[in-house]
This record gives sequence, structure tokens and C-alpha cells, in this order.
Amino acid sequence: MSAPVVIVGTGLAGYNLAREFRKRDTRSRLLLISADDGRSYSKPMLSTGFSKNKSADELSMADAGKMAEQLDAQVWTNSRVDAIEPGLGAISVAGETIRYRDLVLACGAQPVAPVIPGDAAERVFAINDLQDYARFRQALPDGGRVLILGAGLVGCEYANDLAQAGYQVQMVAPCEQLMPTLLPPALAAALQAALEGLGVGIHLNTQLAALQQLREGEGCAARLLDGQVLHCDLVLSAIGLRPRTELAAAAGLQINRGIVVDRQLRTSHDNIYALGDCAEVAGLNLLYVMPLMSGARALAETLAGQPTSVSYGAMPITIKTPCCPLVVAPPQTTAEGSWSLSGEGRDLRGEYRHRDGLLLGYALSGACVAARMELNRELPALLP
Repeated sequence: MSAPVVIVGTGLAGYNLAREFRKRDTRSRLLLISADDGRSYSKPMLSTGFSKNKSADELSMADAGKMAEQLDAQVWTNSRVDAIEPGLGAISVAGETIRYRDLVLACGAQPVAPVIPGDAAERVFAINDLQDYARFRQALPDGGRVLILGAGLVGCEYANDLAQAGYQVQMVAPCEQLMPTLLPPALAAALQAALEGLGVGIHLNTQLAALQQLREGEGCAARLLDGQVLHCDLVLSAIGLRPRTELAAAAGLQINRGIVVDRQLRTSHDNIYALGDCAEVAGLNLLYVMPLMSGARALAETLAGQPTSVSYGAMPITIKTPCCPLVVAPPQTTAEGSWSLSGEGRDLRGEYRHRDGLLLGYALSGACVAARMELNRELPALLP
């Protein structure tokens, strides 16, 4: 029996690759290995689930058995790959050796764990998958108090969602503005005003110094570096994600910020590939859905016998903050240019241009998000 194509991971990257591969190859064996229960769901929906009053089960689109049937594949759940042996073309899972024809690492990224002094570490959560969402939702009392660590995209999305759902929300972050790597200051200020209008308390230029459990039913006391004390029932950590690279590194694959791959998503070993949040493509490690989908289509072609290089066009990010709609195409960190702003209130249009006039990025809020298509036509491709 021929060795299967093996995909490690059943998140958006793993399942979307499997679907795209099956469109092109209906005969090759396919095995997906999941560290969790293998349910199919849309990860972006996790940060809209509270305002929609959705349980984890309601966010699930199909269980592992249904996905196996749809994909004509095996799906192993609650299983972890212990090691990759590139020279043998094999992986080890719970002591069993599995040969592969091609191996795809779609391991995603894991939350950066905060180090918080105090005796209430069990009240600190991160939401990175459906099971995390279920645990957090079960622990959170109706109308409860949530302290969000971090003011980036994920923290702001959860702040909006939880506040809309009737929870009491506070945000704490050491930065000077919301989403400092994505938004120019004027749009960050518009978003902050909108969140505060929902009742979100925002504490910038400080961070959590200690978290202490209070008496039964009173929650926790969060002491900040600036001396403030906030009370909460749970802490939601949204301080960042780190690509999962440990398995690849142990196998001797090239690692930088993510698992280093070429334009065909091939790692430093010929028949091992990486896709999604764990992959670094031509120096880009993009933790968003659009590049993941482009990569899945290109890699499916390659695995089906038609070597295909991935390309990224303009890839704006739609940020799920309904209180202040936002669409951002952040300029690359190496881009030399400056921001120009127009509009007023929450309806702002920011354009980041080179001195010769070339558009390198943009940020739109409120009614100005309607300009996204116009600007996308002008924006250069991320990876032509």
C-alpha cells in the first residue's frame, strides 16, 4: 500500500489544504493528524461568538468523522506527532512509525504565555481554538468581568465582542495606543473612543503586575504597574502568537520566525512542507486567513503533481470591531513612506505612500471602509 500524504493539523490550514487537494487528486491516501478533537470550525468566528451567543458546539461545522467522510481521508484526533524522521520519510505518533509520501506541517501558532505573579494563575485564559473557547465560556459567569491583556487585533476584537454581549471589559497593555503595529494614531484613537462608548475600560502604558484570588465569589484583584487595582472574574490573555516550530526544529528543518519555506511552501527538506501560521514564506510570516487560503491552493497543486509557487496579492485585513469598522493593509516594515489622513470622527482614511506617490498601505475606519476596493487596485502585491 502506498504511503499517504500526511497533514499535521486540522485547523483552517489543514482542512482547507485537504479540501483543495481532494479537488485535484481523488485517489491518493490522505491522513490528517489533530492534537485536539478534529472538529472543523472557522477560527475568526471565535471572536464573534459571545455577541452572537454561540456555544462551542454551535460554532463547530463538522466533527472529525464527518470531515473524514467528506475528504475520503483518515483523521486521527487527540494525537500528537512526537518526531519527524526526514531521512526515513516517517513520523512517530505515540510510538507508532508512519511513513509518508509528503508531509505538511499545518501546526498553526500558539499563544504567548504571560508570566503573572500571584495566586490566581488558573483564572488566566487564552482563546486559540474551539476547545479554549469552550473552557473560557464555561468559566465566565453571566455578565462577568473580563480583564483583557493586550491591545492588538485579537484583544480589540474580543473587547468589542464581549462588551456587546453584556460583559464588563477592561483592557491593559504597555503600548501607547490600540493596535500599534496596524493603525496610525488617529484611527487608533477613533477605535478607542468607540470601545469606550461600549463601556470598555482601557488602560495603556501599563501592565499587569500581579493577580490575586479574592474570597469565594469575589473574583480576582489585578494590580497594575501604575498602582491601579482592577477587579475581574477572568483574565483573557491576547498578548501575541508564536508560530509552532518545535517539531520542525527538532527534525533539523530551517527555522527563523516560522518554519522557513520557499515559494512552493517546501521546507529545507524536499518532501516536507509548511502552511499557514507556522510557515515563513519568502520572509513573510502572516497570521491571517487570506495568505493561508492562497497557500492552500498553491500547495494542493504541488502535491497533486503540478509544482506551483504561491503568490500574495493585496491582502487587506478586515478587523472585527463593529463599533468602529476597520480595514487595514499594513505597509511592510521595510517600506519607506509616510501617512496622510483625511476624514473626521470615526470615518477616517489613512494612506501610506512613498515619496514618489506609490501607495504602500492603508487604514480605513467607519464609512471610509467603502474605499477598500479602490485602494486595493492601487496597492502592490505582497508577493507577486
